Amino acid sequence: MKILRVEPEKAPELVNVDGSLEALQAAVGGGYIEAVYHWDDPVAIVCNDDGKFNGMQPNRALYDTDGEIMDIIAGTFLIVGLSEDNFAELSDELAEKYTALFGTPEAFLRSGDRILVFPMGPDPDACSF
Repeated sequence: MKILRVEPEKAPELVNVDGSLEALQAAVGGGYIEAVYHWDDPVAIVCNDDGKFNGMQPNRALYDTDGEIMDIIAGTFLIVGLSEDNFAELSDELAEKYTALFGTPEAFLRSGDRILVFPMGPDPDACSF
């Protein structure tokens, strides 16, 4: 199935996985997975359930409707479509929407009791001099 993979410090990438539990676990660094249903669209974030606790790199922030940070996803995560009872392939429209949403990698800085988020800009590997 066609899904979106979002790695820390990288632009999102459309990939094909077989949709098995093992394939989803491997794609997010192994271990237990967690599904997060953050939007009204028929999509879910699939991430490593213990990513924050096992030291995975902060990846992207999730924001509420006021633009405030609700959570930060650690490690590689996936955006998958949803069927009536399972994960499914992303439609082209949703793949485009979430590629744009997560298109800019983010860097995180702790300042006192706050976490600041900074856009990282273009992929340094994509630059040619």
